[in-house]
Amino acid sequence: MGGGSSGILMMVFRVIMLCHCLPLYLNLNLNLYAVAVAVTTTEESEEEFQQQLRRAVDVKGGPDSVVWVVQLSDLHFSVHHPDRALDFKNFVGPALSFINPSLVFITGDLTDGKSKDLLTMKQNEDEWLEYHNVMEDVIKRSRLDKTLFFDLRGNHDNFGVPQLGGSFDFFSKYSISGQLGRRRNVNSVTLQTGDRKHLFVGVDTTMSVGLRGPTNLFGHPTDQLLAELDTHLSQWDSRSQEPLSKISFGHFPLSFSVTSNSGKRLKDIFLNHSISAYICGHLHSSFGRNLKRRHQLSRHFLSLQKFFQLNVHQPYFHSAVNCSTEAPAAKEFWEWEMGDWRRSRAMRILAIDRGHVSYVDIDFKSGTKKTIILPTFPLDSRFMSTSSSHHEYECHDMVPLSYGTVRALVFSVSPIVSVTTKIYDSRPGFLNLVFEAPMQMIGDNTSRGDLYVAPWNHRAFEDPVPSRYWLQIEATDFMGRSILSDLRPFSVNGLTTMTSWTWKEFMVMGCQWDALYYPMLWCAVYFVLSILLIPKAILTFSVRHFTYKNKGFVNAVGLVFQELCRLPVAWFGFLGYLFYLILFPWVTGQVFTDGKDKGYMTYMGWVVKSFNQKGKHEYVGSPDVMVVVLPHLVFVVFPALFLTAALATEKQISREHFLSVTGKKEDDYGPEEKRSLWYDYSGNRRSNSGVGNRWIRNVLLVLCFAVCWKHFMNCRTLIKAYEMNPILHFPGYSLTIPLLLAYTAYKTRSV
Repeated sequence: MGGGSSGILMMVFRVIMLCHCLPLYLNLNLNLYAVAVAVTTTEESEEEFQQQLRRAVDVKGGPDSVVWVVQLSDLHFSVHHPDRALDFKNFVGPALSFINPSLVFITGDLTDGKSKDLLTMKQNEDEWLEYHNVMEDVIKRSRLDKTLFFDLRGNHDNFGVPQLGGSFDFFSKYSISGQLGRRRNVNSVTLQTGDRKHLFVGVDTTMSVGLRGPTNLFGHPTDQLLAELDTHLSQWDSRSQEPLSKISFGHFPLSFSVTSNSGKRLKDIFLNHSISAYICGHLHSSFGRNLKRRHQLSRHFLSLQKFFQLNVHQPYFHSAVNCSTEAPAAKEFWEWEMGDWRRSRAMRILAIDRGHVSYVDIDFKSGTKKTIILPTFPLDSRFMSTSSSHHEYECHDMVPLSYGTVRALVFSVSPIVSVTTKIYDSRPGFLNLVFEAPMQMIGDNTSRGDLYVAPWNHRAFEDPVPSRYWLQIEATDFMGRSILSDLRPFSVNGLTTMTSWTWKEFMVMGCQWDALYYPMLWCAVYFVLSILLIPKAILTFSVRHFTYKNKGFVNAVGLVFQELCRLPVAWFGFLGYLFYLILFPWVTGQVFTDGKDKGYMTYMGWVVKSFNQKGKHEYVGSPDVMVVVLPHLVFVVFPALFLTAALATEKQISREHFLSVTGKKEDDYGPEEKRSLWYDYSGNRRSNSGVGNRWIRNVLLVLCFAVCWKHFMNCRTLIKAYEMNPILHFPGYSLTIPLLLAYTAYKTRSV
């Protein structure tokens, strides 16, 4: 017995070493089979591309000091929810007509691509036709030029698209960017106002091979795309004497963007260029309203920023401000996720006023908006302040034109007769009005929009507490209707008001999931191996075993998993299933819209036939598959393993307890005596656990049923998503856990 178990443990150890080396081997092959699809298409010649760069568009009309753009995201036009497109047509077109933005960005998920039950995710041409028709109507109502609109792909727009430019790439056919020939994955436009340039760079990081959902969740920038992005962001760097603001826009938050093959990130490019902000979508407002994150260059080698950031702001270490003209600029930028149109009916106006970037989010759920107010200075100290503002204050380098007035943009369908700025002091414990002044409009009737200013003594509001003073703007139209902007704290000193995320906001904005996936996966795998192998080794090689008579947490845990080892079929079953999940494909299914080519999924992603590699197979969808892998381990495998061990332990404790009560050993009873102990004269089973008809076992069986139900629902999701048969396409994944639980329930039915 001991020699056989020793051989088994040695064999298991060798397999563990193979599993430890397997990721390195597969990663090497992943690099060999890496997607060689060019991020950009070749419809534009290199000469035309270079001509596109360093081309600035003059913004006509005043005010010269400020530009503003509009962002919309996550429209999710659906054949099952026509109200989304209808509301978009009714609200957005008229709103754009009086906002009159210089640009309009639609940052992904233009269509939904989901079935009515939300389980099948692939392209639907009817939704794209609806998007095309609605946008044509919106452009017409807004009276804006079509070239001012920039839309880009989201993951929903890429569900099941095997190759860009193919028959199912409806984005290229129906989107505004597709119709205007913007075929590259990076596009930029520069606006010129007075002596300042404003560079906007859009980046599309969707998969080059679009999988169906749910395993199509992350942005996948390639090294070529990052190099092109770097080129676009640096196009004006040679003219360093001219003020320049840089904004980038895309669909995926950086927490849902993976590293390239060389280990580079979008964040690295943005920090290198010190852009003002990266605006995005993808997450939706249901996760929270504070989906903002301030990124700063971390100089700590052992920094955990690679994995997570605990709050909106990184930990700040105070240091002396270097006011030298040769001092390097702070490497930082803001990331602002804006919410969604799908449920929140959200729209954002973003303004750049003499380099100060601010925004206001508009909610159309309550209906159309007649007047919108966007304060452009001073900035909100929670979500807009930067280190450069604090540097300007400490070094007395503040531009009088920037700091000498309170400024706000007011957009209205009706003539505005008065605008008032109000500043409140929160030190008394309530908001005490300490400053109120009328604001005057800059410009005339030919201006692009109405900028209102009010002179103030900004020195009077200097304070080391960044949330002491609060700003609010009030506007009144000719009909006497008054509207107030949201109260926002500000800091003339350039200090930041620390803001905390809720746990949901932290999960989606603070965690870098592509960096966390493999550590979490291998921790889970090694944890399961340890609770399988350590008790087995103790049972095999040690004279001391765990018993239910001994007390202590460690003894209780050891006893539970020791009893699992006494069920060899279940023990080997879980061990074999774990190695199956590591070494073999989990499922096989339809990953593209056309349903012609199947792929198979491992913990490293889907293996599919490349349409741009002459039929070669490649790994795609990592770490996107984590939405299948981690929930299966955490909510199915772990509970099933614990419940199996608990059932075995309950049986053993029941047996030992009964024998201790009767004062005999089990060998003292013959076959007929044992039967008489467990059954009465009527043939009904006696209570033999000493705890009332083994109610603990009944509870455990109910929990086993719950685990099987959870597993069944997961399997149903995969069946619908990838059009699979559980018996033919993933029998190992779908049947093993229910069979192991059923076997354990059967073997532990009697003591």
